[in-house]
Amino acid sequence: MKSYQKLTTAVLQPAACRVEEEGAAPAPAGHGKLASWWVGSGLLVAAVLLSAVTVWVLRQVSGGWPGPMLPPKCLLVPESHRFDCYPERHVVVTQELCENRGCCFIESPPPAAGKRGVPWCFYPPDFPSYTLESLNQTALGTVGLLVRREKAYYPHDIMKLRLEVKFETDTRLHFKITDAANPRYEVPLEVPQAMKKAENPIYSLDFSRDPFGVLLRRRATGTVLLNTTVAPLIFADQFLQISTSLPSRFLYGLGEHRGTLLHNLDWNTLTLWARDVSPTESFNLYGAHPFYLLMEQGGDAHGVFLLNSNAMEVALQPAPALTWRTIGGVLDFYIFLGPDPNMVIQQYQQVIGFPAMPPLWALGFHLCRWGYGSSNETWQTVRAMRNYEIPQDAQWNDIDYMDGYRDFTFDPQKFASLPSLVEDLHKHGQHYVMILDPGISSTNPHGSYWPFDEALRRGLFLNTTQGQPLIGQVWPGFTAFADFSNPDTHQWWLENLQHFHAHVPFDGLWIDMNEPSNFMDGSEDGCPQGELDSPPYTPAVLGDSLFAKTVCASAKQKASVHYNLHNLYGLMEAKATASALIQIRGQRPFIISRSTFPSQGRYSGHWLGDNRSQWKDMYYSIPGLLSFSLFSIPLVGADICGFSGSTSEELCTRWMQLGAFYPFARNHNTQNEKAQDPTVFSPAARTAMKNVLLTRYSLLPFLYTLFHRAHVQGDTVARPLFFEFPQDVATLGLDRQFLWGRSLLVTPVLEPGVDSVTGYVPRGVWYDFYTGSSVNSSGEMMKMSAPLDHINLHVREGTVLPTQKPGTTSKMTRGNPLRLIVALSQSATAWGDLFWDDGESLDTLEQGSYSYLVFNVTQNIFTSIVLHTSSEATEVTIGTVSIFGVREQPSKVLLNGQEKPFSYLDNQVLTVSDLGLSLSQGFSLQWL
Repeated sequence: MKSYQKLTTAVLQPAACRVEEEGAAPAPAGHGKLASWWVGSGLLVAAVLLSAVTVWVLRQVSGGWPGPMLPPKCLLVPESHRFDCYPERHVVVTQELCENRGCCFIESPPPAAGKRGVPWCFYPPDFPSYTLESLNQTALGTVGLLVRREKAYYPHDIMKLRLEVKFETDTRLHFKITDAANPRYEVPLEVPQAMKKAENPIYSLDFSRDPFGVLLRRRATGTVLLNTTVAPLIFADQFLQISTSLPSRFLYGLGEHRGTLLHNLDWNTLTLWARDVSPTESFNLYGAHPFYLLMEQGGDAHGVFLLNSNAMEVALQPAPALTWRTIGGVLDFYIFLGPDPNMVIQQYQQVIGFPAMPPLWALGFHLCRWGYGSSNETWQTVRAMRNYEIPQDAQWNDIDYMDGYRDFTFDPQKFASLPSLVEDLHKHGQHYVMILDPGISSTNPHGSYWPFDEALRRGLFLNTTQGQPLIGQVWPGFTAFADFSNPDTHQWWLENLQHFHAHVPFDGLWIDMNEPSNFMDGSEDGCPQGELDSPPYTPAVLGDSLFAKTVCASAKQKASVHYNLHNLYGLMEAKATASALIQIRGQRPFIISRSTFPSQGRYSGHWLGDNRSQWKDMYYSIPGLLSFSLFSIPLVGADICGFSGSTSEELCTRWMQLGAFYPFARNHNTQNEKAQDPTVFSPAARTAMKNVLLTRYSLLPFLYTLFHRAHVQGDTVARPLFFEFPQDVATLGLDRQFLWGRSLLVTPVLEPGVDSVTGYVPRGVWYDFYTGSSVNSSGEMMKMSAPLDHINLHVREGTVLPTQKPGTTSKMTRGNPLRLIVALSQSATAWGDLFWDDGESLDTLEQGSYSYLVFNVTQNIFTSIVLHTSSEATEVTIGTVSIFGVREQPSKVLLNGQEKPFSYLDNQVLTVSDLGLSLSQGFSLQWL
């Protein structure tokens, strides 16, 4: 009898790759013999056997239940280890249906409303799977042949599979399972090609031969990271399924979904299929990110990326275990061994690409609403912001600027002054961003709307199976959809943008509705019958159909059918848009996209969609932005104060305080609601909003440097606390606070009617950002004062924050003197850095047009070391150094050996002002 298995905790031999034979002789000591998948201890086995006997006795006493007696093999499967054999939604799974699939059927109590619960139909230990028939060494790893002798229950089983394993780096394993005889669709994503086999991998890999399974361990600890023997591998043409045990319950990622940062493994299913829907728990949302990060016991971390763009769901269960189900493509896995979470994300980005460096103005405050109604009203809002001297870098318009909601047009009456508005923004060092949708109006008289006519002539739209443009319905009415998988579409997109830019010289673009969204299901003619639009298995997508509120899955695109490319639509549009902006403006592109896929950060940022003006939506924005940090899209934020519904002054004030620390900070709301920009509120609220924006602008040098580090080496910008304190289990579920980099702790108020907030302060010394006063935490929850005009910010010991006197735009700010905040560690050391360039030019790093400084403190000496400099650095001075945690009042302070005046406060803050030091010159500051 085959038995789906689970590794014991014994350490395996250090061989890179081995095979376990069914029925093999006992392994030598230290090899780590495979144990049965329900193993935990002899007591567990005895308890389960006793349960089986009890069930049998009760049945006999009661006269028996209908149907045949359950085989003992089914009763021996603990509930938490029951892998669903009948995952179809909206089907009442009967014993007959289940057993027709060769699976076990045991009814369980019904779960809570909307939950899945323990599956009634699950795989027995001897369910047929693949056998590893051969395994051969290659220059980079191994290749194997997998053979299935019995068909599974979905049509078009692929009976012979090819396994390819590459030991790409010491911390990255890559394995792919695909059809051994025929090519299949694979995601057209550029990935690195390993040139040699890893020499000293920190992982060991084994295989189970029959049934086939992958067994991956971390060598240092023996922790089992992957064990795919726990359930059968199924590989049919339109149903691919593989399961694995998990070494802990601390699982993150798998987006885009709305929920807590830490996933719930209690029979929770996450669907990945891009969909236009207001963020709601349990629904598949705008993007698809088949990547997870898992924290192991002891603080190590690893990540798993399934490079697959088809409709997919990931089933989580409390074993703990996880099942991938996708309905196309191949099983192409990358595993990243970290070992700390920051390194996992860096290693992930080495595969998908590092995020683009944004222009500095992208990190300022953005303002938008759907419903300004005219360019003059938009302009009035900009003037009001200037009048109150509230920082603002960019003004946006939603679809109401367009003429009949048509792309590349503006309303000639209501928005006649739009070119003048944009000119005025530019004169004030500000920028303009407008929305674009991929649906192109198709109902205009021939010759009256060039974007449609020309795309039709060139054949650049998604087509039906009959070869005609697929017509759906979006804002302008009936529309055709641009096919961004076609390189010719990129040129057409560029030409349209060039023409519009000549009239309205926009600076950035907001690409929306790019799931793609469709107000009808499929098309005006519906969708044809067939296995693309009605596949044998449909994952748990909202609407129960692949074409619900989008185009037909059977639609034809240049690169493949939409069935394969749907989740890539937003990525492909972002790529075309970034290329166009670079050609038009010759500067770094700024793009915010709604739909996203892995590698999107190379081309755009993201906002979290059409949220609501509710307190819970403000909270959910934090796990949202932290998840996108994991997905390598650091330029992310939510609509501050909420998009739909009407905000309150208290909610908007608190949200502006939180939103000031989104990496991408934009206040945006819908039409037919009252305005919610800072100028419309009471003087007290307006002042609170202004002050927190000034705080953000003061931190722009620090934030900009964080984005540089993200761009160069894949560091996260907004960061969960457990990234910095991975061994502190108290941080693993925290998602109401976050860090900027490693240094700045943000603790917002997320509830109404309070003047304090309780937050977790990890072990160590932390300094109040505003005053420099210190708190020494043992790793504990702390109650902090939080009146309506205050958000709590704390600086971590041992860090140096470069800050700047804030202006009302990033352009004004960047000319002001710098203030360096030094937060001394308990051993009186600190470190920080600063990246500085012109804030907008392309490839400044590659061209050497930048400055990079490192700040270091040791033995009461602050040193600024210039590692690289350029002309921009000569225009800026360092005006002040504030040192937190100087325990004794100095008698004197020396700047490059010369005595300088200073101030020292009772809370142990030393400040030296009026330094006037050029950023391009190194210096030392000593206190005695």
